[in-house]
Amino acid sequence: MTTLLWGVLPYVTFALLVAGLVWRQRYDRFGWTTRSSQVYESRLLNIASPAFHYGILFVLAGHLVGLFVPESWTRSLGVSEHTYHLFSLYGGTAAGVVTVAGIVLLLYRRRTDAPVFRATTANDKVMYVVLLGAIVLGVAAKLTHASGDGYDYRRSIASWARSLFTLEPDVDRMAGVPVLYEIHMVIGMALIALVPYSRLVHMFSAPVQYLFRPYLVYRSRDPEQPGPRPERRGWEKTGS
Repeated sequence: MTTLLWGVLPYVTFALLVAGLVWRQRYDRFGWTTRSSQVYESRLLNIASPAFHYGILFVLAGHLVGLFVPESWTRSLGVSEHTYHLFSLYGGTAAGVVTVAGIVLLLYRRRTDAPVFRATTANDKVMYVVLLGAIVLGVAAKLTHASGDGYDYRRSIASWARSLFTLEPDVDRMAGVPVLYEIHMVIGMALIALVPYSRLVHMFSAPVQYLFRPYLVYRSRDPEQPGPRPERRGWEKTGS
């Protein structure tokens, strides 16, 4: 079971992620969207959406630092283990609480607003359950082992995570990892595998082409030019 969970499942997760992104790009390009419901309701969305997105960005940043920045690097910068633990505890908990608050508001909005609820698919419901479960369990694991310097996951989970990139997963590092952390990681991998097949796929979108496209030039009609204006192809400024 240890080999299956920590030696096989991560690669299955990565394969599902990559295959899903390729499939979505090739066969469901027009479905690559958040399916925004702002047209139905915007008051709660303007509060819940920023809370969720800013919170999840800090959560992801914390995970990247915790998993892929070795302890030796932070010590070389003069950051003691106790200081790192306090920053991780308070910063990570705050980001998790903001993210959960955003998700709860989004769920409340979807359940109480009839048009938004009708636009909610079974896929959305599964996504929200897995996403909320991963965040809540992560916060619970952190708070459960908050005393002293907390659980030192950088010598176990982080070392195991980095070993995955060498294609030689060090599953022995996962021995003795607290159960809450293990459940959090399994649900987290399920969430990663679900991303390309849900509305979360939009996290891989970036309007890079807007940086290189030509400027749009709008020209007003010359009031002194008599007669009808000649037709021109392309977009024109509204009201001109």
